[in-house]
Amino acid sequence: MKVLEANRIHKSYGNKFNKQEVLKGLNMRVEKGEFVSIMGASGSGKTTLLNVLSSIDKLSHGSIKIEETEITNMKEKKLAEFRKKHLGFIFQEYNLLDTLTVKENILLPLSITKVSKSEAEQRFKSVVTELGIYEIKDKYPNQISGGQKQRTSAARAFIHEPSIIFADEPTGALDSKSASDLLFKISEFNNKRNTTVVMVTHDPVAASYSHRVIFIQDGQIYTILHRGDQSREMFLKDVMNTQAVLGGVHYER
Repeated sequence: MKVLEANRIHKSYGNKFNKQEVLKGLNMRVEKGEFVSIMGASGSGKTTLLNVLSSIDKLSHGSIKIEETEITNMKEKKLAEFRKKHLGFIFQEYNLLDTLTVKENILLPLSITKVSKSEAEQRFKSVVTELGIYEIKDKYPNQISGGQKQRTSAARAFIHEPSIIFADEPTGALDSKSASDLLFKISEFNNKRNTTVVMVTHDPVAASYSHRVIFIQDGQIYTILHRGDQSREMFLKDVMNTQAVLGGVHYER
């Protein structure tokens, strides 16, 4: 069952005298329970693609449906309500509120829903236990590490059980161990809870945790790699080889 469907999407900036076309008629579909990575060289359009898919930015032309709901021309108030219910976000810079504890930050998405206090507590305990951050629940963001901050951000994205989670370079500010820990946890959530994840990353190691990698070049899909039954290590080699062809960053393993 498809969760997201994008048809002939275009995104341009500027005016008719100085127009920059970033996305050029791209089509994309994501099935429920998929973990999809989007990669491409700097300027390829991958971040713009994530922004329009997640409703952060508006399309110039085309159609985007999430859970069969057309969001392209949705009014801002209705779109805000749709985001609260259906979308989760994990950003590179954490976006945690310094005046709130870890627990309070994580529970924020539920504070604007009709979820009961007991259910909220149950969801909180389940999510933070799986992410390994239960013991820091009463600490403030300035008292925890970068890896713990990002796992807090991930817990906040997962707790309201959205239709799809969008992750924008979630490991970009982390050291390699913290990045691996986070990706393993996201992968576990994806497998155990059938949570749909769409992640933009420049890192082939991060992309190797996903089921499918979509490579973007000049605002269009260049190629798509499917992991299938491959080990993560074998899939990583395929991702790195394709990235090398596109002129991406080279990584030594």
